[in-house]
Amino acid sequence: MKLYGIAGAGGFGREVIPIVKQMINDLPHGHSTEVVFILETSETSEINGYKVLSQQEFINSSHDEKFFNVAIADSKIRERIANLLIEAGAVPFTVTHQNTVIYTESEIHPSAILCPFVTVTANAKIGKFFHANVHSYIAHDCVIGDYVTFAPGVRCNGSVTIEDHAYIGAGAVIKQGTANRPVVIGAGAVVGMGAVVTKSVPPGITVMGNPAKPKAIIE
Repeated sequence: MKLYGIAGAGGFGREVIPIVKQMINDLPHGHSTEVVFILETSETSEINGYKVLSQQEFINSSHDEKFFNVAIADSKIRERIANLLIEAGAVPFTVTHQNTVIYTESEIHPSAILCPFVTVTANAKIGKFFHANVHSYIAHDCVIGDYVTFAPGVRCNGSVTIEDHAYIGAGAVIKQGTANRPVVIGAGAVVGMGAVVTKSVPPGITVMGNPAKPKAIIE
């Protein structure tokens, strides 16, 4: 029997787990599976009709195979939980809605969460535990690092590099770069909601507005 767990039962986790349930329902008959929430400690037994297990209960379960993903926005917490579960022998899996569009030339680490109406086009490369919320777009030749988050409606145009742990806010637009000079969003940078990014953003900086500028300058 296979056990599929979603770590985190906040808003995003509760949005993601029905996608997992549909994925399981679409598997060929004969697969015995269970879908659960995983919390650090299980203070409740059920959320939205899904069983809740603590991390240790998930790790110690008697299921033959255990798969998981982490639906937590904080990328550092996401990384910590992912590493813990991998070290315990659980296997990450990609959560993909049935209407997500993924071009065959793209490379996506098998741990992404791709929500409804997400599009990933030609020759994009996506790292570990990427979150792409509804209506987000990753164009040709983009390189996305590990633990990157796209809020709803992000437009990431071609030849953009986004480094680890960056957060791109809802409705943000990142200008297309070139093969020789990609637009780079540095590690841990934050692009504010609705920002229009026309040039590279240094690591750890928050930018806002149209065109996007560092938050400190705006304030």
